[in-house]
Amino acid sequence: MERVGNKLPDPFMLFLILFALTAVASTAMAWADVSVQVPGSDEVAEIKGFFTAEGLTWFTQNIGANYLGFPPLATVLPILLAVGVAEKSGLLAALIRRAFGSAPRWSLPYAVAFVGVMGSIMSDAAFVVIPPLAALVFKAAGRHPVAGLLGGFAAVGAGYSTSMFVTSLDALFAGITTSVTVNLPNAGSAVTPVSNYFFNVVSSLVLVALAGFIIDKVLEPRIGRIGISRDELVDDDAPSTDTALSTTLTATELRGLRWSFVTGLIVAAVILAGVLLPDSPWRNEDGGFLPRSPLLSSIVFIVFAMFVIPGLVYGKITGTIAKGSDVPRVMGQAVKDMSGFLVLAFILGQFIALFNFSGIGSWIAVAGAGGLEAIGLTGFPAILGFVLLASLLNLFIISGSAMWTLMAAVFVPLFVLLGYEPAFIQGAFRVGDSATQVLTPLNPYMIVLLTMLRKYEPQAGLGTVIARMLPFAVTFWIAWVAVLSVFYFLDLPMGPGNGIMIPQ
Repeated sequence: MERVGNKLPDPFMLFLILFALTAVASTAMAWADVSVQVPGSDEVAEIKGFFTAEGLTWFTQNIGANYLGFPPLATVLPILLAVGVAEKSGLLAALIRRAFGSAPRWSLPYAVAFVGVMGSIMSDAAFVVIPPLAALVFKAAGRHPVAGLLGGFAAVGAGYSTSMFVTSLDALFAGITTSVTVNLPNAGSAVTPVSNYFFNVVSSLVLVALAGFIIDKVLEPRIGRIGISRDELVDDDAPSTDTALSTTLTATELRGLRWSFVTGLIVAAVILAGVLLPDSPWRNEDGGFLPRSPLLSSIVFIVFAMFVIPGLVYGKITGTIAKGSDVPRVMGQAVKDMSGFLVLAFILGQFIALFNFSGIGSWIAVAGAGGLEAIGLTGFPAILGFVLLASLLNLFIISGSAMWTLMAAVFVPLFVLLGYEPAFIQGAFRVGDSATQVLTPLNPYMIVLLTMLRKYEPQAGLGTVIARMLPFAVTFWIAWVAVLSVFYFLDLPMGPGNGIMIPQ
């Protein structure tokens, strides 16, 4: 798979070709008057062609907006600047040396797996923050940083839909499910943000154990056999964060760590004070935080503040950031390290914008759902078919909320008629929504990962990433389906007040 995958064109050219194919296919479908009706909507949406008057004028007017509107940019760039300050100042390396220096080396894969699987509480920021930090943790412990990098990404992506914590994703899925069931007679128990909580807890524990095992026993040994360098390629003029990766810290470094820790606590306290006030502007209209609120939309800012402010304090105390002009310099170095991704994001933004504009994604989802419905599967095989369909569609529609909006409108009413609780169907969807997203080049964060990987392995391509993600995706899928099977056949509650079948 790696050899075949690496024969694909360079990512920029690959997505340029995909853009051209989508442009031709959408035009042919538009000329054939192909349309799609999303279940639950009264409107029939026609496929829009690129090589039409509407398509060409859309493109010429929005080429800049397509680039700047590329979803990961809003997450990657601010965090990139903040992590750059924390990294170039030496804070991250010192923190890792202090925190993990005495930890058993064998436990690090499982620690990375735990943080990664639980990382969905940070939303998409987890894809940007956790993998490079995991690489630093591994390197500080004398283990291969590429194993930490790839393992951290796999744990975040393949386990994205589950966590031991209630996240904004739980609230978002619950809201979509409720909107579908509100007009259904005998739709079972109400779906809430904790309707899948029991299932999520068990799933997350299983996936953490599997991810740690795969990182330790499969991924790292294979990387060692391949002979990838352990040393990250850095610019000669960049402040080194790799020196003295032992557990020994100087008195100045210890003082810097203490004050950066205190600063981090103060920042966290200020944020908590702001959001916990009864009339806080970061609450939603109902006075809470779920399903949506300004607080949940401020995750990137919170991560930014928690990196950049302690980083500045540490740099000032240790002398790595001596004056104000050093701040834009280290931020610029961080952007320079990711300049390849910023160029690639241009064509990625154009492709994703065209895919959404044309309506082909919705057509694929509705057509796939209709095909599964036509087969007439019943019982648990129908649930497996549903999970498999979600896994396949996940290769094309990366947004879990967008895909659940499309699939819930079709399958929730269908399975309710068969007697299944909507919360159970929602839980089954979560399996397919996560496991395969680390296998598709349409996942924009895979390109971010590839950019990071090429610091260690310059010749790496998409085939390299996909091949190394495959053990995680396949194992996660099988294990997650097994957990779902246990809940189904033992008739265990998916969450408080939500079972498998609708009570008769």
